[in-house]
Amino acid sequence: MLKFLLDENMPRSTAKALEKIGHEVMDVRDYNLSGKSDEKIFEFAQHEKAIILTADRGFGNILRFPLGKHNGIVIANFPNEMATIEMNSYIIKRIQDLSEKEISGSLIVIDSQKIRTRKS
Repeated sequence: MLKFLLDENMPRSTAKALEKIGHEVMDVRDYNLSGKSDEKIFEFAQHEKAIILTADRGFGNILRFPLGKHNGIVIANFPNEMATIEMNSYIIKRIQDLSEKEISGSLIVIDSQKIRTRKS
């Protein structure tokens, strides 16, 4: 089981899809973190030992969020026009292929074609 912190730019249905396959999911909207800076969200995720799941490409800045210094950051890179159910399906499929060890400290970008992992 993995523990995720879902950013506010992700649909709540993504949390339900991840929970359905046995993961724990926290949502920033439930912790008064909506509209907070990426650094505040990052800090909260580290405190909770959670993997950040976001559509915010700013979390891909390895100078701000150095590889190996966090529990993992997963960026979902999908077009706005994509149906939520389809996006969730891709995310679930890709997440199931990864272990906690592979995610920890890594930057992972998921899209409909592939998954890219950057480790320290």
